[in-house]
Amino acid sequence: MHVERESNESAEGLRIGIAVSRYHQDITDALRQGAVEVFTKAGGSADDLLIATAPGSFELMPLCQALANREDVDAVVALGCVIRGETTHDQYICQAVSQGLGQITLDTGKPVAFGLLTCQTKHQARERAGGENGNKGAEAMAAVIETVHALRRLAAVKERR
Repeated sequence: MHVERESNESAEGLRIGIAVSRYHQDITDALRQGAVEVFTKAGGSADDLLIATAPGSFELMPLCQALANREDVDAVVALGCVIRGETTHDQYICQAVSQGLGQITLDTGKPVAFGLLTCQTKHQARERAGGENGNKGAEAMAAVIETVHALRRLAAVKERR
């Protein structure tokens, strides 16, 4: 599996929620594996990951909200896979999830990383879940770790004033 870490921030002491869809489970399992690998390689303990599964990508929103509302969770990673079908259903799902996850971030002040693949084909999804195009689950975890640290630095600057 091709997993790259884009941040040098430590995950030590962080508690991260991961909401992962079971739809296209072969893809989402690879995304989850990439996210967990980045977290543990960054010094995080697997015991500090709270993983919740959803039947599909649309159902990621309430799980992410519940995880973000927990006082013991620093951030959330949403992982799912939507593949275009014969109708425009995929567009409605992706737009709703994108807006919903953004709203959770704004409402809670906790970052929610968007690890939802929005692909035309299953092949494209596989390439983004550990194939030639990397692992978007790993990238989402690296991004959320970095964002938590950026928010903490901003809070520290505010406290010094």
